[in-house]
Amino acid sequence: MILIGHYDSPFVRRVGIALTLYDMPYEHRPWSAFGDEEALAALNPLMRVPTLILNEGTVLNDSHMMLDYLDSRVDRPLFPRTELERHRALRVASFACGLADKAVSLFYERRMHVHPSSQWEPRLVRQIDNVLAMLESERAARPGPWWFGATLGHADIALACALRFAAEAHPALIDPQAFPALTAHSEACEALPVFRKIRQAFVPPA
Repeated sequence: MILIGHYDSPFVRRVGIALTLYDMPYEHRPWSAFGDEEALAALNPLMRVPTLILNEGTVLNDSHMMLDYLDSRVDRPLFPRTELERHRALRVASFACGLADKAVSLFYERRMHVHPSSQWEPRLVRQIDNVLAMLESERAARPGPWWFGATLGHADIALACALRFAAEAHPALIDPQAFPALTAHSEACEALPVFRKIRQAFVPPA
């Protein structure tokens, strides 16, 4: 398999971490959605990362879809296979990825406009704050080592990747002391060897 995109993307990183935890060999191509857009367009008309090329040539263009495929190939997937556990973990991962998505949108709003929208920028900040507050409350109510028990899962990975990106793309946006449960959760993830291996400091696109 071939994973395309820089690891400073929370979406690329979560897929790279899953591939590594599953011990699935893959080639990593650190292409930029901007600097390598023509090469990317030849594979993915949306010209976005992550892009994952499967061994038989199929191209996947969404991190949720990629993880769904990877989970289908292993005996012990990082998303539960049975309900109610499955949709509960999917829900947390979805909110974590939504947080990352809003942080990406906020970055481009500030980067591409001399004067960011007086309506859009505050809305993005509010969305980020709302999700953080909700996730903080829910994580604080779960004192176990990981969100859904004793085993690391996709929800844990998505949250940690989202928080790292948001903190690096917007250094003054999140006060770690205001979200102690999320901060502790992220620190526990980042201390794992796989998180130390699959990481890259945020590099703003040119």
